[in-house]
Amino acid sequence: MKYTQAFEGLSVSRLGMGAMRLPVQENQEGKPLDFEAAREIIRRCIEGGINYFDTAYIYHGGHSETFLAKALAEYPRDSYFLADKFNLQANPDFRAQFAQQLERLNTDYIDFYLLHGIQDSWEEPMLQSGCIEYFREMKAQGKIRHFGFSFHGSPDSLRRLLAAGPWDFVQIQLNYMDWLFEDAKELYEILDQAGIPILVMEPLRGGRLASLNPQTAEKLLAAQPGKSLASWGMRWLMRLPRVAVVLSGMSNPDQAQDNIATFSEGKPLSEEESALLMQACQEYRASVAAACTGCRYCTDDCPMGLDIPRILNIYNAIKLDSEWRASLLYSLPEGKRPDSCICCGACTGHCPQSFDIPAYMAELAEIMKRVKP
Repeated sequence: MKYTQAFEGLSVSRLGMGAMRLPVQENQEGKPLDFEAAREIIRRCIEGGINYFDTAYIYHGGHSETFLAKALAEYPRDSYFLADKFNLQANPDFRAQFAQQLERLNTDYIDFYLLHGIQDSWEEPMLQSGCIEYFREMKAQGKIRHFGFSFHGSPDSLRRLLAAGPWDFVQIQLNYMDWLFEDAKELYEILDQAGIPILVMEPLRGGRLASLNPQTAEKLLAAQPGKSLASWGMRWLMRLPRVAVVLSGMSNPDQAQDNIATFSEGKPLSEEESALLMQACQEYRASVAAACTGCRYCTDDCPMGLDIPRILNIYNAIKLDSEWRASLLYSLPEGKRPDSCICCGACTGHCPQSFDIPAYMAELAEIMKRVKP
């Protein structure tokens, strides 16, 4: 495993474990965490040299934090780093939320603490809430070791937040697709110029860049036999010197082993390989209608309880293949299909990608009228 020295006095693994997509018990109501399966992933990560573990107040309904506390209890506390996040929307009482997080994690300090997922519309409420001053006081007391924020907003918003610093690090969504088609390149350059270590989330866009489509995948797999599509995305990130840690939401041991192998080798893409990847990305992006990362921030407030990421995956399948794929929508329970969307817009304010989700639902509802089960 390769390690970064971006944080003075610390040796932090370049690959971090993100605890947002842990395995769940699919056959159980509410899909609770599969503790043993998830603990096996943590064990593989520890054995592979990973020492950075990232969670958040809302992941798995709060159970991600308590799971990590139990799974990591058998290892010395100073052998790993915990990262957690304050979510303003989940509970604006930052004092109570932070105290609850320490209790859930069974620790008296958090190594890396973040303001969670700031978007432009949340920027001012976060700045005015008083939480930043409080968390800086917690850092002065040693209850937080490094303080930063995760970000899903515009370049202008990022500049304003940096002005409210100092910050020890910033976490952004960064991958080769967002570099080409979104603001990721500009966000990186802003942070690079400011000299701030970057932590990367969504390096494979919620796993989408680990599969691609058959035509695109074939080109990359032929160019690097034996190397996974995921490794292409990770090795592309290794080209960026300001990137300190890359977080991956590994949901099975095979994913962990593949990522560990990639970061143990630590070999960035060559110029030629990077050019091929960018060409492949151009072709792939043209075939994907809604590059949803599956973060599920949109689902909690949906009054109809729609599984929006699942529906958008079907939408992409329709666009990639043909309308007959809409028959997959009928596998969803009645009342949980796109034609049940009331277009209230509750989802759009939570989407880090700013997708017009009601428009997708309306389009799918029309397609369903043409395609029967």
